[in-house]
Amino acid sequence: MTQHAMAQKVNEVMTPVPVTVPPDTPLARVGELMREHGIGDVLVVDEGRLRGLVTDRDIVVRGVAMRRDMASTAVADVCSTNVITVPAGEDADTAVRLMSEHAVRRVPVVDGDRPIGMVSIGDLAIQRDDHSVLADISAEPPNR
Repeated sequence: MTQHAMAQKVNEVMTPVPVTVPPDTPLARVGELMREHGIGDVLVVDEGRLRGLVTDRDIVVRGVAMRRDMASTAVADVCSTNVITVPAGEDADTAVRLMSEHAVRRVPVVDGDRPIGMVSIGDLAIQRDDHSVLADISAEPPNR
C-alpha cells in the first residue's frame, strides 16, 4: 500500500450525495429508489439529520418476510436506527476499522449529524488496490 493511499480521507473515497428518504416513506418507494440508483441501501433522514439506514436485506427480512404491506409500511418501521457513521475528515483506515468491528459493508459519512456520503467496502477496496478482485467486482455496474 502506498503512503498516499494510507493518508486518504473518507471524503476522498466516499460516494457523495447519498439517496435519502424521510421516515414516513413507504417501503415500495424505497425499493423503487434502490432499483433506480442501483444501490442496496438508503438513508432515513428527518429534517436533514440522519435517523436510520435501510438495506435491501432489511426490507426483505423485516418487511416481506413479515408479510407487511409494502405500499403502507413506513421505512421507519424496518430501518436500523443504531447506525455506525464516520466523519468525512477521518482517515479511510478508520472506516475500514469501523466496518470490521461492526461487521458492516457500508457506513454513512457525516458532517455532524448530517449525511453527506456513503463509503462501502468496495469504495475502500478500489482506493487501496484498484487491481484486487474485490475492486474489480465493486467497479462492475449494479445488477438490474
